[in-house]
Amino acid sequence: MAEEIKKSTVKKPKKRDYSYAVGRRKESVARIRLYSTLKENQKWKNEELKKGQILVNELPIEKYFSGPIAKAIYTKPLVLTNTLDKYAITVKVAGGGKQGQLEALVHALSRCLSSINKEKHRPALKKAGLLTRNPKVRERRKVGTGGKARRRKQSPKR
Repeated sequence: MAEEIKKSTVKKPKKRDYSYAVGRRKESVARIRLYSTLKENQKWKNEELKKGQILVNELPIEKYFSGPIAKAIYTKPLVLTNTLDKYAITVKVAGGGKQGQLEALVHALSRCLSSINKEKHRPALKKAGLLTRNPKVRERRKVGTGGKARRRKQSPKR
């Protein structure tokens, strides 16, 4: 009887049809899903997924990170690994500003691509420095600095 209870409480791992990774930068966190095979008419948050499409917080990536400079940054891992139109990608980013979120997305995407095919993708991503977590964070505010981290209060002249 005790064996039956133990067997029923053990959860079976769900079979996922995607690869998952987390990327971080400053205060930003990006959680990414890479779908390699899509089911027919597969929807994600009422949005139909297609290969080569990237959704960030349920928006197309071109709307969330606009501009050619941002596009060059977020497509860099895909171009290095020759996987530009092979996956449908969904991303949830939270915290920080737009630049931190963009760099967190690139970090997550690089980690996810390297986990899919270590021998093929990892060396190129590692050489480009995309797998390294950037440890720089905002400096904390100190007491007696007048609202900033390094600013000192003005001393009286006499």
